[in-house]
Formats: sequence, structure tokens, C-alpha cells
Amino acid sequence: MKLPIQQLGSCSRLLTVILTTFFVTGALPVAAQTQITNTASASGNNLPTVVNSNQTTLSAGQAILQLIKTADRAAAEPGDTVIYRLALRNTGQVSATNITLTDTLPLGVQFLPESLQGSFSTGTTTTPVNLPPAVTSNRTVTFTYPSLAPQQTLNVVYAAVVTPDASRGDGRNVAQENRSNIATYQVRIRQGILSECGTLVGRVFVDKNFDGQQQPGEPGVPNAVIYMDDGNRITTDANGLFSLANVISGNRSGTLDLTSLPGYSLAPNLYFIESNSQSRLVRLEPGGLARMNFAVTPAYREEQR
Repeated sequence: MKLPIQQLGSCSRLLTVILTTFFVTGALPVAAQTQITNTASASGNNLPTVVNSNQTTLSAGQAILQLIKTADRAAAEPGDTVIYRLALRNTGQVSATNITLTDTLPLGVQFLPESLQGSFSTGTTTTPVNLPPAVTSNRTVTFTYPSLAPQQTLNVVYAAVVTPDASRGDGRNVAQENRSNIATYQVRIRQGILSECGTLVGRVFVDKNFDGQQQPGEPGVPNAVIYMDDGNRITTDANGLFSLANVISGNRSGTLDLTSLPGYSLAPNLYFIESNSQSRLVRLEPGGLARMNFAVTPAYREEQR
């Protein structure tokens, strides 16, 4: 578009100023749909010869920002550390200023401020850069930087630890610079063996009063063997105690192998009928503790000696 010619001065002095403005639109992203080019020049004809000035052109445009989010793993469980990477590239023709990146972490994933690192990439060259400290609010982490030149990539790398609460979320986090696309990444959260399992403890002892409880003067029996429903074989220690960690939660059963205790038989229980069995059934909760106790008594012929 060419603006009207403006003439200044009297008949003896004539100055002509030409101001031309072009609006260029095309197949640019939404973030840079308009580019403005402004050209100005001047000339005068009241001198011995016509004099034309130089031509000045001013162009204005917008930065085009593209954001990519990745991580070092596809799945994690409580206690793991995930390394996230944000890559913000300026594909426009002008610099982007006041960079503000916001990243909303998944439920149960905690940002580690001391892990924050930054760098610039241009072509195959990468240069470390000191990023201002991130600002955290609830699960949202905000990164800032003054400017990003055309064809330059700002890399933001940080670590986050997965807590047990992460199992209640979906593992997806969302990042965006207010002029860029929305970038997401999802880590599949596994329960982990420790959170799915529990611990079994128990003892094998000589029950003298047949109440199913170990009293003072009722010694433990060493080297007794208990077989678990999953095939595990447990042997009691010198005090008749045993424990088994990382047992899958649910209904678990154990059976006392009386052949491992020559001279002993199962002690009768005068108070609980279900205890008059070589097997014990317990309910083990995830991360919980359950107890299996087995009472034995010397065999009759052993008592006669």
C-alpha cells in the first residue's frame, strides 16, 4: 500500500516524501501471521539539480516458538528419579524476549531444584547457560530467560523424584511457553515391588499351657521349616523366629513341616479351633506386616524318657 505523496514548502521549494508500507501474510504459524515492512524516502527539486535521499526500510515480525518435551524413561516407580528435558526452538526471524516456560508435573512427582541445567543449541553447537532459579507453585514449575535468538534452541533439563502418591495420578505433565505449542509427556507409573508387597514374621515355640501364645519359659524351636503357598521355604533361627520380606500381598498361607522337628508334634490349642492345624492363613496388606505363629509340644514318647 502506497500512502499519498506529501509536499512541503512553497512553489520555489518542494520536498516530496514517499512512505510505502507492505503487509505480508502467508503460510506462517499462528504465532507469526503478520510481518510488516515499512519503507521511506525523500526528494527535493528546488536545488540546481534534483536530489533524492537514501531509502530506509524497517521490518517487524514475530518469533515462532516450538516446544518439545522428553524424559529419560517411559516408566517409573516410587523412589525412581526421572530426568525431564524441555527444548524450546525459535524458528522465526526475530528474537523472542521474556521467555517464560511453565511445566505442570504429574501428581506425586517432585521437582529437584538443585538439578536444574540449561544450554543453548545452534546447529551442532551447544553452549551451557546459567538459568535463573525456577519458581514452584504446587505442582507447577516456571523457568524464565531473557531472550532467544532466531534459529536458537533453549534446553532446560531437570530431575524429579517419584513418590508413592504418584500411583494415584496418570504420570502426564504439560509444558508451554505462552507463545508456543503445548508439549506433553507421560511416564507410566508402576506400583513397585515394595509398595505391592508386605512382610511375614512368626515363630515356632514349645507351648506348655496350650494357649497358642508364647509365655516366659516357653522356648523357641530352631531349624523348624515353614513352607509358603508360593513355594518359599523358611527356616527358624536359634530362637525359633523367622521373617520373610517382599511377600506379595493378599491371602497368604504357610505350613509347618513337622518332619523337620523330630520329637515334636503340633500342640493342641484349647481356645481357638483354627489353630489346631499345621497351616496358617493370614491377610497381608500392601506394605503391611502379618504374623504366623506355630505351637508345638514334645511327642508322647519323648516325654516318657
